Amino acid sequence: MDLGIAGRTAIVCASSKGLGRACATALAAEGCRVVINGRDGARLERTASEIRAETGAEVIAVVGDVSTFEGQEALLKAAPQPDILVNNNGGPPRKDFRELNREAMLDGVVANMVTPIELIQRVIDGMAERGFGRIVNITSASVKAPITGLDLSSGARAGLTAFMAGVARTVADRNVTINAILPGMFDTDRLRGGFPAEARLTGRTEEEVAERRRSLVPARRFGDPEEFGQLCAFLCSRHAGYVTGQNILIDGGAFPGAF
Repeated sequence: MDLGIAGRTAIVCASSKGLGRACATALAAEGCRVVINGRDGARLERTASEIRAETGAEVIAVVGDVSTFEGQEALLKAAPQPDILVNNNGGPPRKDFRELNREAMLDGVVANMVTPIELIQRVIDGMAERGFGRIVNITSASVKAPITGLDLSSGARAGLTAFMAGVARTVADRNVTINAILPGMFDTDRLRGGFPAEARLTGRTEEEVAERRRSLVPARRFGDPEEFGQLCAFLCSRHAGYVTGQNILIDGGAFPGAF
């Protein structure tokens, strides 16, 4: 399927690895000019080179923390009039909610709620004026099924979800859509980064921890980031103009609900 977005400009935040990288790669493969972002300059440049080699697309690497004003300015300097914005950011580490102080809570809300809103504020009117815009917020399956220890992440992302629900309806008539993708357990560094601690706590090996996690998913496997990227690309396509204000769960069937 031709997604009809060749020649469009996309900003993909926090995209040097993981799900953000998968989204950037999928958009580049569709002929988009892609601005990628991360805090590790060396890793980011490697990612940019690899995506260029794989897709032949123009890929611009912008080093910086997207949660800062400077990081946002650098992204928008590289792409002042983006057609596509994919909001992504790392979540706060797993921690008992009793251990969260005010500073930690504010940092989590800024990273996972305020930052996406700030970027949307800066690009949405231009998208509406040009008659095309696709905004995808990467949140988490924990918005629907909270995970103990990730309460701050769940709360901040749920706040973003509620905030955008009304905003999405105000620009739908200008061919601007705002949707969220809620990933479950995907085979990323973030997922596997939690295995050593769980192994120590439970006395299991890391592979046993991984197998236990896989057993919780009806698909009996972790998600492939490429699958996630393809879903993101479709939501950014010309074919998805009638899909807005939606929260699309991609978790291998782990959430046991009908709705």
